[in-house]
Amino acid sequence: MAISRISRKTLALPALVVAAFAFAFAVPAFADGDDVVALTESTFEKEVGQERSALVEFYAPWCGHCKKLAPEYEKLGASFKKAKSVLIAKVDCDEHKTVCSKYGVSGYPTIQWFPKGSLEPKKYEGQRTAEALAEFVNTEGGTNVKLAAIPSSVMVLSPDNFDTIVLDANKDVLVEFYAPWCGHCKHLAPIYEKLASAYKFDDGVIIANLDADKHKDLAEKYGVTGYPTLKFFPKGNKAGEDYDGGRDLDDFVKFINEKCGTSRDSKGQLTSEAGHVASLDALAKEFLSAANDKQKEVLSNMEVEVANLSGSAAKHGKVYIAIAKKILDKGNDYTKKETERLQRMLEKYISPSKADEFIVKKNVLSSFSS
Repeated sequence: MAISRISRKTLALPALVVAAFAFAFAVPAFADGDDVVALTESTFEKEVGQERSALVEFYAPWCGHCKKLAPEYEKLGASFKKAKSVLIAKVDCDEHKTVCSKYGVSGYPTIQWFPKGSLEPKKYEGQRTAEALAEFVNTEGGTNVKLAAIPSSVMVLSPDNFDTIVLDANKDVLVEFYAPWCGHCKHLAPIYEKLASAYKFDDGVIIANLDADKHKDLAEKYGVTGYPTLKFFPKGNKAGEDYDGGRDLDDFVKFINEKCGTSRDSKGQLTSEAGHVASLDALAKEFLSAANDKQKEVLSNMEVEVANLSGSAAKHGKVYIAIAKKILDKGNDYTKKETERLQRMLEKYISPSKADEFIVKKNVLSSFSS
């Protein structure tokens, strides 16, 4: 909830009062990449039992039934996100055991309804589908919210666009050949969707699928005989190569990072390796240890090295050069101050693309640290 106007009287308030005013309108902590509020031991009773009713899923990350519920619960969260009288939330019981124990959670997932102003829950015993959950919430909460359709991050292929997308020499493409009736495909679907979501901001990576039951000729062309079949089409091999790795999200993420040179975790966040270029890291250390009159010479070498790079490395190389120039202008303290500034910005609510930019710069700054 944003505060669009602040009166002159508000601006004149003491800093402590203004801070308290801002805290009162703080935005709930939505879990990375979804529309469900992630509660913790410190935030649970600040959000639940207050001015709105709440549906809370108590789950464990390793729980198979929880993983199956995840896309349904996410759809529910997206649908009720703008409902002022209802909160859709979840608690990771591996991390916040105290909360889960307090509310009698002994198995996963456990879904409980907390009426407005109450911390006495009612256990949900219905079907674990978005439709059934929405009906329950509407009944208990007196709302009339309809389920929203969540746009998919998976690129849908057909004979019309297959060659244009998959055979693009500038893209690394992972393709799932599936059949709508296939049980293993249905099990893979939510995992594959999370994978696509994790890499949706990487222009050079595409996570796609093709209904092989509908487009049999195209599936046969690539030797598909069972479902799901996964094939990887890297920039350098558009004949395609079979994916034979594990089918957990972490398995796919590891594969994409290794094959595509990306650096993301399973939530789509950049890792501490993102932005680093080995040859430039070495020059950054040389730059840092060089005498003042020699630093410009090292910067020139750095510019030559960047000119020979391509793709994301070239893009990140520009960050190295910009930082080196700032250090020449502002001194070695720039590194520490800029790192602290970026960290403060990352702790605020910013767009994913802006977060990527800040994380890359923060990682590159670490190469200029002694």
